[in-house]
Amino acid sequence: MRLSSRGEVDPFIVMDVMEAARKAEAAGRHIIHMEVGQPSTPAPRLARDRLAAAMEGDALGYTVALGLPELREGIAALYRRWYGVDLDPARVVVTAGSSAAFLLAFTALFDAGDRVALGEPGYPSYRQILRALSLTPVGIPTAAGDRYQPRPEAIPDGVQGLIVASPANPSGTMLDHDALAALIGAAGKKGVSFVSDEIYHGLHYEGRAVSALEVSDEVYVINSFSKYFSMTGWRIGWMVVPEAHVRTVERLAQNMFICPPHASQIAALGALGAVEELEANRSVYAENRRLMLEGLPKAGFTRIAPPDGAFYIYADVSDLTDDSLSFAAELLEKAGVSVTPGLDFDPRRGGRTLRFSYARSTADIAEGLKRLQAFMAARG
Repeated sequence: MRLSSRGEVDPFIVMDVMEAARKAEAAGRHIIHMEVGQPSTPAPRLARDRLAAAMEGDALGYTVALGLPELREGIAALYRRWYGVDLDPARVVVTAGSSAAFLLAFTALFDAGDRVALGEPGYPSYRQILRALSLTPVGIPTAAGDRYQPRPEAIPDGVQGLIVASPANPSGTMLDHDALAALIGAAGKKGVSFVSDEIYHGLHYEGRAVSALEVSDEVYVINSFSKYFSMTGWRIGWMVVPEAHVRTVERLAQNMFICPPHASQIAALGALGAVEELEANRSVYAENRRLMLEGLPKAGFTRIAPPDGAFYIYADVSDLTDDSLSFAAELLEKAGVSVTPGLDFDPRRGGRTLRFSYARSTADIAEGLKRLQAFMAARG
């Protein structure tokens, strides 16, 4: 039986790294996980309690395709609280994680053959989802001097879309209001649809993240309960679209997904109120970030753009290797620390970079840095 060319997407290398780490642990080794972008904390207590109560008296069947009205209203209230944006809940679309939101956004905005620009390094699944939809990803090489964010003048001619992430994965860097507005303005002048990935909002350590909705309503904004809300496996996210696009997205969602998981929507409602617990988690990441910025240079990883948000540090290791895949395997084997090769994020230059995640406990981060420093000192 033949396979379509659309299915010929690249593997998500971090998943392979996670499997190698799992095998090492199954063999009895203690591995420090700096590869995975997943909080070590569980879903908030309020989320779990709300779902437990709902399960006692509700069948939790289908919801409407756009999500529970109460959850859409709660998300709109979050925009008022975080950004001072008065958002109509009717523009909020609840999705089965941010991955479903990207599928809906790309399908609603682009036709087969369209070209969509994205910064490199960047989240690898952007490229693969685009390819699976018969769209063409167009990489914009970014520089450490620009903190791995694209410049407005770098938006290529002949593209129909631009994806921007702030805080970014893998770098954790953010765009301030003026920089984000400049990108949105430049895209608008070229007739380019703007998609803002904001799934790491809430995880900031100095200035707060700026939403594209503070600049324009003519954008698609994608977010998730996975990161700040510690609900990765629950597969629940959302998107905000222009009013004129809601019905199109709704029809697509009805046919592609029927609805987001009802149980996860109930839990998400509880999570929105768990401010104290979530901010305590963020304090842990802030301390982990401090340790990483202090400890990685001591291990020899000195070429980094300090992150503003998320829980990643992206390191240029070209002075150490041009084969990040082998280097990451060596760190796992000899130091017991699992990190992600940059090839996931930048297919052209990623052989010379690594991503370090500091989403785990502070004790794990301290131990991981100790191991990295010892290994690199012995490696010479």
